[in-house]
Amino acid sequence: MIKLSVNINKIATIRNARGGNTPSVAKAAINCQKFGADGITIHPRPDERHITKKDVYDIKQIISTEYNIEGYPSPDFIKMVITVNPEQVTLVPDGPDVITSCAGWDTIKFQDYLKEIIAEFKEHGIRTSIFVDPKLEMIEGAKLCGTDRVELYTEEYATKYIDNKEQAIAPYILAANKASELSLEINAGHDLSLENLEYFAKNIPNLAEVSIGHALISDALYLGLENAIQMYKRLL
Repeated sequence: MIKLSVNINKIATIRNARGGNTPSVAKAAINCQKFGADGITIHPRPDERHITKKDVYDIKQIISTEYNIEGYPSPDFIKMVITVNPEQVTLVPDGPDVITSCAGWDTIKFQDYLKEIIAEFKEHGIRTSIFVDPKLEMIEGAKLCGTDRVELYTEEYATKYIDNKEQAIAPYILAANKASELSLEINAGHDLSLENLEYFAKNIPNLAEVSIGHALISDALYLGLENAIQMYKRLL
């Protein structure tokens, strides 16, 4: 079964707009799991504009499913992840001034850099995933980095889905087949929604996990959090 990891960054964004602890990020994580999420994803950034370091540690205490921490592997990030010891770390190439993820790693150019970081995480028993574009050479490069998984960056799929879903999914099928051929597990995320998720999930072989935040939390405003999570789960 394909797992659904709910990214709760947007909950933290709303909280930070007013200060205080409303809405509670920890309570949101508890409820997401209670309502059927298979994991919780967060993406702490250096400026703490949504998830804070305190959140990272607080959430660890209440995780009953899987904890996935995304981020750029700065020395501070690496130290924090090793201390918290989540089930999975997802490495993204975002700089500190990036609003949201907008590209995958160049796993050829940064191969030595990623290989060293991944080896350190794996020494501590943390599953690793690299955020990549659906390009065969980037999948092959990821394998050489020693990662356990790749996360396919799905913004391009979501953008093209409305006009031509067959064309939109094609490079992702090729990338997933290559990943499977290389014994890499497959995650996916970014702009997946109630509109485009089912088609993606049905057509990507060996998809292990999707990480969804913005669309799901937005849907929860209209549908309720429990209902939204269950609707996404049914599509998987």
